Formats: sequence, C-alpha cells, structure tokens
Amino acid sequence: MKAPLILHVDENHPLLVEGLVTLGYKNILAYETPIKEVLKNLHNYSGMVIRSRFPVNKEFIDAGKNLKFIARVGAGMENIDVEYAQSKNILLIAAPEGNKNAVGEHTLGLLLSLMNKLRNGHQSIRLGDWLREEHRGWELEGKTIGIIGYGNTGKKFAEKLKGFNVTILYNDILHGIGDKNATEATIKTLQEKSDVLSLHIPQNKSTCQMINTSFIKAMKKPFWFLNTARGKIVVTEDLVEGLNSGKILGAGLDVLEYESASFRSIYKKADRPKALEHLLSAENVLLSPHVGGWTFESHQKLAQTILNKIKIL
Repeated sequence: MKAPLILHVDENHPLLVEGLVTLGYKNILAYETPIKEVLKNLHNYSGMVIRSRFPVNKEFIDAGKNLKFIARVGAGMENIDVEYAQSKNILLIAAPEGNKNAVGEHTLGLLLSLMNKLRNGHQSIRLGDWLREEHRGWELEGKTIGIIGYGNTGKKFAEKLKGFNVTILYNDILHGIGDKNATEATIKTLQEKSDVLSLHIPQNKSTCQMINTSFIKAMKKPFWFLNTARGKIVVTEDLVEGLNSGKILGAGLDVLEYESASFRSIYKKADRPKALEHLLSAENVLLSPHVGGWTFESHQKLAQTILNKIKIL
C-alpha cells in the first residue's frame, strides 16, 4: 500500500516533515513550485500543509479533489475559503495554540515600548541628544486594558498583564469564556473605560474595518491602540485621523491593512498610501513586520501542534 502524499507549499520547522514520515505519510516539498504546477498535480495528495503563500480558493479546492485535510501552520484561516472546503468534507486544521505565548509577549512589548518612548529615546541618543523631559513616559499600573477577542492570544496577553496591577476587560463573540485574569464586558463598556485597546480577533466578514472613525470616536478617553491580529480589521486612514486628533495616544502595529495576502510585504512604491506614510514617520507609532507569533520557540510549537492534530485523524 502506497503512503498517502502530503504537499507542503510553505517551509516549516523540520519536525513536522519528520513527524509525518513517522506517521506513515510521504512528504512532497513544493516551497518554490509555481501555483500552476501545484494545481496541476494537486489531485494526487491526501493532505496539504500551508502558511500563506497561496490563497486556497474554490479553484484550489476543486483541483485537490482527493484532499482529506488542509493544515495551516498558523492561527487564522482567512486565506482559505472555509465554507467551500467544508462543503467538500475537507478537514481544516490550524494551530492558534502554537504561537499564543509569542503574540502575548509581543503585544506587551509593543505597549511598554510605546508608553515609555523607548524607540524615540534610543534614536535621540544615537543623534547625540540626551532629552530626558521629552522622553518622559507613562506607567501601566492603574490603567484599564480592553481586549477584543478572548481566545488563545487574548488570554495570553491578559495573563502577561496581571503583574502590572491593571484592570482587564474583554469582549468576545462567545460568552462566559473569561478567567481570573479578565472580566467580560460589552463593547460599549470597553469604549467607556479602556485606556488601552488591544485586538485579538480573526479577520472575517464581521471584523473587517471594525476599527473605524465611528468606533474610535466612541472611545471615551484618549487611548493606546495595539493590533497583533490582522491589518484589515483597521481602517488605516481612520486610525491616522485618531492619532492626529490625539484620541489615539499611540499605536503598536504588528500587522497592516496594506500587507500582501502572504503577509510578506507592504507597498514599496513611490505612491504609497498617505496613511501608510504617516505610520512610517509618526513618533507615536511602533511597527513590526507581522512577527508577533514568529519566535524561534513558536516556530517549533506551531509545527508540533499541527503534527499532534494530524496524528489523531
């Protein structure tokens, strides 16, 4: 009996490939194979392992008529036509548990760096300045943190915050999923009380452009904004408007509306959107290139999580 074939279109930690061999699968590594070639041969595979290189749309799913599962080595499923895949009885596997700690730590790092003006202070010293008053920061203690999305990463962020003597509120589409670290609240309550707002939600039809002018204006206090979820949840022009007005004190963004579908780049042309240009130059904005869940440890954890889930199929 031939070993079932697994197609890998993105490179991941070697333990995943090695573990699949142990489970009796044969791996085909197609990290650089053009999409046309992938589609031509996709009917040969029982499973596929992806990150974000290709959008798994209807054409892709139809070509993989023998696929039993698609495993995404990451948290979100926005690059997969989930409903169509499920209609074809294809099991979808993700690994949000694998990078939850990394995202929680990264989010906290963004917040502390913003509030204490660490990047700005470092840059001014490099220029030969020693500006103490200009780099006076804010303390986190006593603040109210609003978390939208209380799944894997939202809970980890709350866990990291507990030692700072803060009040933590969360909102999630699922009710009653709170723990000792945070209290469930409505979006309205988050908008009334939050000094910091952090996003930990997936990208879907209900969350795209969720953070817009009306949402920002509904926030009662000036606030710090963090997004380590997905860029398209935020209308960047409206975010910049909030920064310019002072309603948003600062923004820590690991993701951007302008990212490519593969998360590998943003606009590099001379005619970049004005809102993006503002983010690139603003002193109260801290950007990172979608690496919140991209640690050495999470690289291995993500692969192990996927392997564990395939193991029980």
